[in-house]
Amino acid sequence: MRCFLCNQAETVPGATSVLLERGHLSLTVTDVPARICPNCGEAYADETVTANLLRQAEQMAKAGTKVEAREYGKS
Repeated sequence: MRCFLCNQAETVPGATSVLLERGHLSLTVTDVPARICPNCGEAYADETVTANLLRQAEQMAKAGTKVEAREYGKS
């Protein structure tokens, strides 16, 4: 897929870090599978990965955790 941000390159498979924040809650997830633009570095996670990230953030909120860092795919 062509990068939507810079429109200069085709994205390639890779991994990125994602920071999700809501109110006083903060979740950082590393090694998230994504397509990365080699030109500008913009990362795109697919729908399944995004749903998984949101599920993890919701679990964190329900558990009352305020700040957490984890590797993708590991709880």
